[in-house]
Amino acid sequence: MILSQLGRTARNASAKYSISNSYRSFSANRRLYSSETSEIKFLPGLLCKRAEKICDEYNKLEKEASNAQTYNSEVSTKLVKLGSIVNNYREYESSVSEIDDLRQMFSDPSLKAEAEEEMKSLTESIKTLVDKLQSRLLPPHIFSDNACILELRPGVGGSEAMIFTEDLLHMYQGYATENKWPFQVVSLTPNSAGGITEAILSVDKPGSYEKFQYEAGVHRVQRVPATESKGRTHTSTAAVVVLPQLGGDSEADAEASERKYAPGEVHIEVMRARGAGGQHVNRTESAVRITHIPSGIVVSMQDARSQHKNKAKAFQILDSRLAEIERVKRVEFEKSKRTAQVSSTGRSDKIRTYNYVQKRVTDHRCGFSMYNLDECMTGKRLEEVIQAMEKHDQIEKMEMLLEQET
Repeated sequence: MILSQLGRTARNASAKYSISNSYRSFSANRRLYSSETSEIKFLPGLLCKRAEKICDEYNKLEKEASNAQTYNSEVSTKLVKLGSIVNNYREYESSVSEIDDLRQMFSDPSLKAEAEEEMKSLTESIKTLVDKLQSRLLPPHIFSDNACILELRPGVGGSEAMIFTEDLLHMYQGYATENKWPFQVVSLTPNSAGGITEAILSVDKPGSYEKFQYEAGVHRVQRVPATESKGRTHTSTAAVVVLPQLGGDSEADAEASERKYAPGEVHIEVMRARGAGGQHVNRTESAVRITHIPSGIVVSMQDARSQHKNKAKAFQILDSRLAEIERVKRVEFEKSKRTAQVSSTGRSDKIRTYNYVQKRVTDHRCGFSMYNLDECMTGKRLEEVIQAMEKHDQIEKMEMLLEQET
């Protein structure tokens, strides 16, 4: 390696080497580099600062763990989580610092060709590290560590929309099963002619919100209904709302949630449950309806046999809906401050189309399409669509960070 001719003692002597200084040095001398080296992809300054904070936190935790008398699982888990970021960032620091070493070679005609070859390899190495670090350093979603609740309702399309809503429910259940995540159908309202008019699915795996957040919005299906005699393709829709799980569904959790609200802010009604269920449904007032007066949000729950259980679950959903409303307000406020307009990964009409004739699934936010609709609808290949949206979301966040730097 050509860098061995210079040695790396000086570079490694300072533990506080500044990436920003190296970047400025490179930028100031860009004219000395070939056209290939001018394409080096650096980590944005804001992410460098975030990485340095993580390195500091990692060092403190490492000292804490080595001095502890007993094993602390929480500290150990956090060390493992931060460790990969720290290792990648240190490797990135080392790679960027090599730029200055190589820069000295460009002015020597006898070494320039070899230096250019090594710069190409270094450019690829830095690009790979930047891609890894960007995905780990971008600000996480406020509810990324939470479990989630999905609410599904039919849109336009009559009975076909209700059938499609049930198909989406099965897709999400299949996806949870593929990931071995615990889930339960909290509420289900079937339609006598087929399909469902409403479903609430609780996915109880912490962190599942981070994946399911991209499912929020209007889903469109294009297919020939079973009742269509002339073979015409119909278009129907279903709406999906994704909420973070907040609190639990025990009686104590319900009491804690109720205490959070000011007197008169919520109105609680109990009543007899409707529909099938036997004598218990007809004779006990187990159903609960909670109305949040300021927002007008109404949550009804009757699926559990216990009034306390229904009340706890209703408060959990109410808390989640209000938290999601506040999150959306914050996101919209941040976007309104931006000078450049970019596409949104929030809720919007027709976020995704399921075309049964073409066996195609297309996500309109990121432009991703796959032609294996059947396996997507079973949940087996839904992950591919979600991963495409994750990459799209990362690009959006990067654009926001770069705008903050300029």
